[in-house]
Amino acid sequence: DLLRVAAGAGFEVLVTADRNLQFQQNLSLAQLGIILLVAPSNALEDLRPLVPNLLAAIPKSRPGQLLRVEL
Repeated sequence: DLLRVAAGAGFEVLVTADRNLQFQQNLSLAQLGIILLVAPSNALEDLRPLVPNLLAAIPKSRPGQLLRVEL
C-alpha cells in the first residue's frame, strides 16, 4: 500500500534502508523509483556518507526500478 499511496500522492522516488523490500514486494509494478541505502545500520552517522551517492542516484531512478546506493 505504501508504494501505491506514495505514487498516487505524486512522489517519484522512495528512499529506504529496508533490504527486504525487494523480496516482499513486486517492485517492477511500482509507479515510482526505489533507492535502497546500504549501510551497516540506519543510524544517521552510517547513512550520512551515502548522501552524495544518493543525490546522484535520484535523477537516474526510474519507476519499477531498484537502485542500490552504497559506499
